[in-house]
Parts: sequence; C-alpha cells; structure tokens
Amino acid sequence: MSRLKITGLPIAGLKLIERQLQEDNRGFLSRLFAIDQLASMGWSDPIAQVNHSFTRWQGTIRGIHYQSPPYSDAKVVSCIRGEVWDVAVDLRVGSPTFLQVYGQLLSQTNRYAMLIPKGFAHGFQAMVENCELIYFHSCEYKPTADKGLRYDDPMLKISWPCPVTLVSERDQSHPLLTRSFQGLDLK
Repeated sequence: MSRLKITGLPIAGLKLIERQLQEDNRGFLSRLFAIDQLASMGWSDPIAQVNHSFTRWQGTIRGIHYQSPPYSDAKVVSCIRGEVWDVAVDLRVGSPTFLQVYGQLLSQTNRYAMLIPKGFAHGFQAMVENCELIYFHSCEYKPTADKGLRYDDPMLKISWPCPVTLVSERDQSHPLLTRSFQGLDLK
C-alpha cells in the first residue's frame, strides 16, 4: 500500500504530497519520505539534511529562501504541528512559469507536504501559533549560496492570508527583484 499520494501542481515540477495514515486504537503512523515514490516525481538525490523548525507566533513569515547553483536543493516540506501557508516561487531560467508563485495550506490536519524542486525559492507564514515543520533537503546548507527574496516584493505579488506580524531582520533585508534578474541556471 502506498503511504504517499503525490499529485502535480500548476507549476511544473512542484508536487503536492498527501500523507496517508495507518491508524488504530494506539494512534497512527505517517510516512514523511519514501525515495521509491519520490524518485519518480523528480527527487533524484539522497537526503543530505533534515531540518525541524518551530514558529511561535501567528502571522510570522519565514523566507523566502533558496540556494544558488551549484548548491540548489530540492526539498520536501511537511507541517507536523499547526498550520502554515507554504509558498514556492519558480526561479528557473527559461521556465514558462518564471517568477510565478504557488501557495498551499499545509497542516497537521490535512497532512499535506510539498515537493519543491531545485530552482525554487521557499517560504511560509504561520496561520496559527506554535507551528512545526520538517524539511528534507537534497543538498546541505551552504552559507555562501544562501539567498532570499523579499516576502513583500511587488514583482511577486504574494497574498499572505494573515496580517504579517513578524519577519526576521535578515528576511526583511533581502533586495527587491529587478527586471534584470534572470533566475537560476541549473545546468
């Protein structure tokens, strides 16, 4: 029995993952990652890093982050506590959906996750207090490749569902996009 239901989203390469529960009177088991299923959906690397984040306040935004080539990474992002509005931005050079944004509600209740391929930036907003996320990354974090987009960049036109209450100084300091931004060349 497959424990991950994976479907395509409007931006090529971006996938929605629904974790199927195996439940009984003790509780449940939920699979977060399965290489055999995800490889057919575009995941081609071993897991290089797993991160766990906790966001205390509703309205907080984390991101929008990405790593520049050759350290671009794919990620699977799952919300295991609370509820977040998860956002992916296509930064791939030549993509027909370049700079398009896709947002998806991820929660402990709906058990959705997103497979975000290389060449995308990622961020989220906490919809409730005390949210926890687990991220599987295909590449280790490289500080020299660490980049970001502004959460309020007018070129992205992201409609955050809650009033913004907290953004880190680092995330507020990312430069705004300009028309000269060509994107990420993954070749």
